[in-house]
Amino acid sequence: MTLRVGSIVTALGGELHGDANRLIEGLAPLEGANSAHLSFLSHPKYQQQLARSIAGCVIVGPQMLAVALARGDCIVTDDPYLYFARVTQLWKSHLPQLQQARIHPSAVIDPGAQVHPNARVGALCVVEAGACIGADTVLASRVTVGENCCIGARCIVHSGVVIGADGFGFAPNNGTWEKIEQLGAVRIGDDVEIGANTCIDRGALQDTVIEDGVKLDNLIQIGHNVRVGAHTAMAGCAGVAGSATIGAHCTVGGGAVVLGHLTLADGVHISAASVATRSILKPGHYTGMFPIDDNAVWEKNAASVKQLSSLRERIRALEAQVKQLGSNSSTQKS
Repeated sequence: MTLRVGSIVTALGGELHGDANRLIEGLAPLEGANSAHLSFLSHPKYQQQLARSIAGCVIVGPQMLAVALARGDCIVTDDPYLYFARVTQLWKSHLPQLQQARIHPSAVIDPGAQVHPNARVGALCVVEAGACIGADTVLASRVTVGENCCIGARCIVHSGVVIGADGFGFAPNNGTWEKIEQLGAVRIGDDVEIGANTCIDRGALQDTVIEDGVKLDNLIQIGHNVRVGAHTAMAGCAGVAGSATIGAHCTVGGGAVVLGHLTLADGVHISAASVATRSILKPGHYTGMFPIDDNAVWEKNAASVKQLSSLRERIRALEAQVKQLGSNSSTQKS
């Protein structure tokens, strides 16, 4: 398949500098591109790669125009990364579409479930009683949607996702555990994408809620009664414990953890591998981790961290002594 550069600009906008009739045979990163590829520069720090690239055409921001022109054709746009995302959508729309059954013969759908006529249900999926699947939503293979759980319109649910398993709720009883029945469900809004093998537990009493536009990567655990605000994104292996509330337009890095019953305000960004141990009520970028180091050095630093509390008290005591000595000295002078 090929697309003319001119047809891409006609469809998506941008300012073309170069040959509108150039044929593009594929999309590629700067370093791996050849003269038949379209590539992009998302950040000025990669401009050396841009200068060396032999891509047929490159998408750049206005500040990179001179560098781009020095090497060849380019499309200038205010947000190259967003433009590239839309190019991938345009490219996919031109690929041959395989004709597949709307509901795979191996899928199991309870008669009491509601699946919109435009939704697609892949191989070996299970949709239980009372569940609902919205218009143009796609369930890939081996997705399980538990009873009474609802997924909105235009969602993409990748292979192996489990929506509506029981939340982790047990009460201690003389050295054993008594199960707390999970009586809520899961409600997922519109335009949500859920990565492979991610699990979203049903609520204990109220529903677990994933609002519109949320993007979840692979292997994420969302506990019972969690609420995730609109257009929040979480990277792979993140975990959110029960009853946490995450605001809108947040990001949670890969492997990060949000502890239960905490609240993250709108616009909070958690770095990868961090652990949110308290509520964060002010937008911003937060990190909580101990930097990786040579193991022997790390052990010494970790041992020092354990002493911080006692060191703090000793410093306070010394400060009080210094203050008292200063006060006594002033008294003697007067």
